[in-house]
Amino acid sequence: MNEAFIGLIQGRVQGVGFRYFTRNKGLELKLTGWVRNLPDGSVEVMALGPRSSLEQFMHLLRTGPIGSRVERTDFQWIQAPEKNEGFEIR
Repeated sequence: MNEAFIGLIQGRVQGVGFRYFTRNKGLELKLTGWVRNLPDGSVEVMALGPRSSLEQFMHLLRTGPIGSRVERTDFQWIQAPEKNEGFEIR
């Protein structure tokens, strides 16, 4: 059974490859979803998949890629969307 979360990652997370890192890790974990930059300098993520994979994904997002500095994360479990394909950068 798939679950989903939406997350907000704050810190030095734009201009450091964070969205590509997020998409690549999501695909490695066989998750679907999206990632996008927000105007305030943070990154928003929505991911869908098995809970154990999502928890592993959250851990990776709390660390981020080399060059990033994650200062704060906020993840909220949400109702899983009916359909989502791939993992896109928006």
